Amino acid sequence: MKNAIRAIPFALAALFGLAVLPVHAEDEQPKITEETPYVPSPKIVVDTMLRMANVHTGDFLIDLGSGDGRIIITAAKEYEVKGFGVDYDPRLVRLATENAQKAGVSDRASFVDQNVFKTDLSKASVVTIYLLPEYNAVLQPTLLALKPGTRIVSHDYGIGDWEPDAQSKVPVPEKPVGLEKASWIYYWMVPAQVAGRWQSNIPSASGSAAMELTLTQHYQKVAGTAKIGTRTVVIERPDLKGNDLTFELTDGKQQLYFEAHIVGGQINGQLQSGGKKLPWRAVMVDTTNRNSDRKIK
Repeated sequence: MKNAIRAIPFALAALFGLAVLPVHAEDEQPKITEETPYVPSPKIVVDTMLRMANVHTGDFLIDLGSGDGRIIITAAKEYEVKGFGVDYDPRLVRLATENAQKAGVSDRASFVDQNVFKTDLSKASVVTIYLLPEYNAVLQPTLLALKPGTRIVSHDYGIGDWEPDAQSKVPVPEKPVGLEKASWIYYWMVPAQVAGRWQSNIPSASGSAAMELTLTQHYQKVAGTAKIGTRTVVIERPDLKGNDLTFELTDGKQQLYFEAHIVGGQINGQLQSGGKKLPWRAVMVDTTNRNSDRKIK
């Protein structure tokens, strides 16, 4: 029965044209052992993925499971970006390379035959993927470890329990399976690590007041409190996008709006109060309630 259950993803992959990356029971690590049936993504899916990722000149795009190379080639032609695709079927790598040459973008788009789980993604500002959900889950720690602000787009499947920042459904009449002929596109932006205690000063009626900001996070979802003197208030409407965090709080009768850019253990930004914008800075002083996967509960 166990072997039968393990075979289900392979059957699905054959129908969808996805990369089959089998997990062996002896070590529960993904191993690539065989070639994969391939069905190219329709143009509407490619275009939607690139649009949702806000691809633009200067980006470096890595496509995991690149097939005939159409995502990288489209990005290179239409957005003048550089990047490479990864596929473990050498036939598809050769095809993609030929397609890039025909499109005149081989100086910006290249393709490699290798294991997606062993691929260095550190250069990427955008990552596109089309893998089965269990393999997206294996990739989750690697994706979360990328530079804050890196954009990730997945065709049809999520990334473990990491909720997307946005999602869109597009019609795909030619889709080979499913009653609903449509594809889902999911988008994430890698969040900065903000969980911990931060110390700062904010304006007050007497000049300035010390503020201690305590933040928790669950991926890009942030919550926390601010202690100003003896008063502790809950931060309102926190929003974390990459390295940029905004939130509000009420200090007595004073409504404060904060805009923050996080770099390492420092925040540089501004706060708005009474129609005035003032510089604002904070320093991380404690990370004991942080863990490595940005999953703080």
